[in-house]
Amino acid sequence: MRRIYIKGDVLCSLILFVLFCLLLYAHQRLMPTWGTLHIEQGSTSSRTLLGGASMGQRTRPVPSKPQIVPPCKSEVQIKPKVQGQLNSKSESKSKTRTKAKSKLKQKDESHQPSTTSSLLPTHASFDFEDYLRKKDQRDFKLLIDQPVKCSGPEGAPYMLIAIKSVAMDFDKRQVVRRTWGREGEFQKGVNVRRVFLLGVPQNQTALPLWDKLLAYESQTYHDILLWDFKDTFFNLTLKEIHFLKWVNVSCSKAKFIFKGDADVYVNIDNILEMLEGEDIDKDLFIGDIIVHAKPIRRRNSKYFIPEFIYGQGIYPSYAGGGGFVMSGHTALRLHLACKEVELFPIDDVFLGMCLLRIGLQLTRHEGFRTFGIVRPSPAPHLQVFDPCFYRELMVVHSLTVPQIWLMWNLLHDPNLHCHSSQGRMSFPFEWRSKVPKTVKTRQKGSLVTKIME
Repeated sequence: MRRIYIKGDVLCSLILFVLFCLLLYAHQRLMPTWGTLHIEQGSTSSRTLLGGASMGQRTRPVPSKPQIVPPCKSEVQIKPKVQGQLNSKSESKSKTRTKAKSKLKQKDESHQPSTTSSLLPTHASFDFEDYLRKKDQRDFKLLIDQPVKCSGPEGAPYMLIAIKSVAMDFDKRQVVRRTWGREGEFQKGVNVRRVFLLGVPQNQTALPLWDKLLAYESQTYHDILLWDFKDTFFNLTLKEIHFLKWVNVSCSKAKFIFKGDADVYVNIDNILEMLEGEDIDKDLFIGDIIVHAKPIRRRNSKYFIPEFIYGQGIYPSYAGGGGFVMSGHTALRLHLACKEVELFPIDDVFLGMCLLRIGLQLTRHEGFRTFGIVRPSPAPHLQVFDPCFYRELMVVHSLTVPQIWLMWNLLHDPNLHCHSSQGRMSFPFEWRSKVPKTVKTRQKGSLVTKIME
């Protein structure tokens, strides 16, 4: 057998080459470990943003400053010394990885909220905890007033129309002024007046010179009421209590009040006909009454209410905010009752709480369609945007500006002819499957008791 002799310099080169390969292998094995550890540290905060808490826990806002994650520093210094050190790398590698994970876990836990706190809702950006801290701030300055609205030469209005609006919706206010919300004398000398209820825009850059716009509107139409609070969805409750306060101070002699949204179509003539013979010195509250409604716990809903805001399972009976009618006597009583009720983010439900406080029985009327019109199943060939339907109703919600203008002109067209089988307020179709047993229903001027299945 032939022996192979290797020179010393060749042997050193081979040893160095083997060492280099081992170092390269160890380096490639360790680098993914560090990358994985860095991702795992960020995953905890990601779960926080995605809302891993249960629905019943309290919510906390996300910190305004981003969490600063320090860069990972390797605890292992790999140096090509003797071969004995290389043989111990496989043993020290697992220990180093465990030590690095433990250190990063300690740093990550220092940034996590305590277990008693909860996570931010997935979609709801409203700060409910801040709302609770500020809910006792109930008195805001009236920036634009109409002190003589109810004390003109005609005297106190028979009906006061109050419409919730925002500064940007000038077109909606205009179509109301020119159609169903007109001021003046109606049938039998009935006097009608109108006001719009507004707050300060939340995004004032979206409408430059918004204050000038409202000031000019007030000078022209004398129907703007503006308060110094942010005009947001959850501040509609503030708009409710400030309007009731204004009625108590400046319009306490109004006989009846219609309050609704700017995107509704209202048949004022039908409402006035319904109110004939009603006692102005007694309680009256008529609308689309909603009973046994449950708080919405879905975080992506506009009406999301967490349990720490309202822990009960059922809301009190309330009227759909699209539009309802109450007597001036009831409005004055509500003003006093709402002072004793804690503010609630949803204004319709808050008013229902105030009505419950005074023990008033609500009346549901078939003509108030605060959820719009659904095609009647017994007559699928008929169109839901038919003026013959609207002619018999009181309030229809969720209409655009062109639709309100079109419906007004269609209903006032002398050539409009409806089928003779449609009697006044006959309601031949089943518009809603069930009506709560405890709610009275009205048809035009008469009060009837409906026997539900």
